[in-house]
Amino acid sequence: MRVQAPVNEKYRGIKIIHVDMDCFYASVEIKDRPELRTKPVAVAGSSEDRGVITTCNYIAREYGVRSAMPSVKAKKLCPNIIFLPVNMEKYRQVSKEIHKIYRCYTKIIEPVSLDEAYLDVTQSEYCNGDPEVMAKQIRQKIFDDLGITASAGISSNKLLSKIASDWNKPNGQFCIPDDKIKSFILNIPIRKIHGVGKKTEELLKSHKVNTCKDLQKLSIEELSKILGKFGITIYSLCRGIDNREVDSNRVSKSLSVEDTYSVDLRNLEQCNEELKFLFKELSIRLSKEKYKNRTIKTCFLKIKFSDFKSISSQISTENMDLDIFLNLLKKSYSPNNKPIRLLGVGVQFNNNEQSQLNLDIS
Repeated sequence: MRVQAPVNEKYRGIKIIHVDMDCFYASVEIKDRPELRTKPVAVAGSSEDRGVITTCNYIAREYGVRSAMPSVKAKKLCPNIIFLPVNMEKYRQVSKEIHKIYRCYTKIIEPVSLDEAYLDVTQSEYCNGDPEVMAKQIRQKIFDDLGITASAGISSNKLLSKIASDWNKPNGQFCIPDDKIKSFILNIPIRKIHGVGKKTEELLKSHKVNTCKDLQKLSIEELSKILGKFGITIYSLCRGIDNREVDSNRVSKSLSVEDTYSVDLRNLEQCNEELKFLFKELSIRLSKEKYKNRTIKTCFLKIKFSDFKSISSQISTENMDLDIFLNLLKKSYSPNNKPIRLLGVGVQFNNNEQSQLNLDIS
């Protein structure tokens, strides 16, 4: 349980900073290749003609290029875009250096991914306990030591600090003090709320709900009827109330590997052969020390076709072997399917386990 510091003028005693690196992978690559600083750059998996954008710099974004966009489409939008390959080991090392900076201010850190984390600085005595000054120092230290920029959001809960970190991007920060929460939250789009994905957004918009102000007009009963149990949660979130603590023991729920192919897979035999390589890579990752005490809950398979439509299948099991994935593939595959451009395999872990913090992207 978090011990709260004395209440000050801006916060309920709880001070949370959300730090989000600016176009992280692209920034790391451009730092190593400064001649690209004024050019549109994207980090993409696989080959230029078959890859998918992992991230891109803000110059590329001005052309409409976005993460998860096929490289072919990005090239059409921005003919001069420069594609660079993904180098996960490099990004992990930079992320470790960033976390060393975080730990100078607090030990309560919850990584969300390699480039994003929540910091609970409630008990920190640095900067006279001022989280805005801390955030500014952290961002400056990241730039001085690593040559890349970060944005930050400061508030008294995770929901608001994450929204705030996106407010003055890139290379900026924003604070939402307690006395501004009620007015600030009203015009926030529903998609910004934690837990609201594309389908939930579409469902709410079908009920003419577009902002938190619209949500606040609905009772708990009405929201529960529309969204089930999540309706109770969103009733609080849309009012800026979020009681989730920063969890420094947060563990990954799954581990997976996937590959996008430069030439489509057109039959089951080809898929089986590629699946064997994926299984081997998954086994190697799963053998790392941080996963040794984890037990598997399910094995799953992901397929993306040449038209970018995806399907997935899974089976409950505590074991993982190649035959499980081959059987999932056999059940999912049909000769009538379109050619396959991506295969992925993975496992989900039991959520009630305690494990070492995981900074791998899975």
